[in-house]
Order: sequence, then structure tokens, then C-alpha cells
Amino acid sequence: MDVNPKAITEEFLRLLGFNPNVEEQHLDDGLLLEVQCDDAGRLIGRQGQTLSQLQYLINRMIYQRDREHPKVTLDVGNYRAQAREALIQRAREAAEKVRRWGDIVELEPMNAFDRRIVHHALKDDPGVETHSVEVAGTTRKAILLRPKH
Repeated sequence: MDVNPKAITEEFLRLLGFNPNVEEQHLDDGLLLEVQCDDAGRLIGRQGQTLSQLQYLINRMIYQRDREHPKVTLDVGNYRAQAREALIQRAREAAEKVRRWGDIVELEPMNAFDRRIVHHALKDDPGVETHSVEVAGTTRKAILLRPKH
């Protein structure tokens, strides 16, 4: 069955009262849909929670029509790209503290997607190793950075 994620996303957002402009970008592991619209903050939500939930719903709608379709990543107002860069910057600053002082640094609890970004950003750092650790009372995990011996 032919599925059009761009059209599904545009229609879904129109039904929610937005007037979106959606651009498609093909990635190695799926499709990126970049949404521009007025009041993008409402679509992004606090710490990107609304954006994550919208992405989940859109992927569920696509999956209902085509179980083989690659995963769609949704970005609004370039939020994910900017958040990714800020996360990488925080990880590098924490790694610098570990190298400089030899201390263990703990980053805030984060979801699996963000943890992968941090682990990937620091995987080639010769002086720092990263480990995900459970955080009591939450489904998220924190990342510990410690000196490599």
C-alpha cells in the first residue's frame, strides 16, 4: 500500500488547527519530516514532549497502513537539531571536567534517544567512558562519565 507520511502529517496537523509547511528529507534509517508553522512552541511542548508524542502518533498511523514503512522522525522549527547540538555540547563540557579533574560527572536523566546521542558523541574520547545508569522512580536513565584507566 502506498503511504504518504508528508500528507498524513499535514492533514493531522491541520485537523489540530495548525497551518503547517512540511518538508521531507530522506535519511539512511528513515524519513525526517521538518514542520514549519505558526506557534511551533505548542507543537514542541515542554522539553519536546508534545513533539515526541506527535511523532509517536504519526508513526502509529503510518504503521496501520504499512507495517514495513521506515520510521518517521518529526522535527518542528528545527527543535530536534538545536536540542541535539545543545546536548552534544553539554556532553563535551562534562567530558572536559572528567579529563581535567578526574571526577565522575552525572548528566541528567534522559530518554534512550538522547542517551544514544551522548554515547555516540563521546565514544572516541580516549580519556572518558560513558555508562547509562537507572534512576529510581523514573523510566529514564542518567549517564555517568568517568575517567578511562
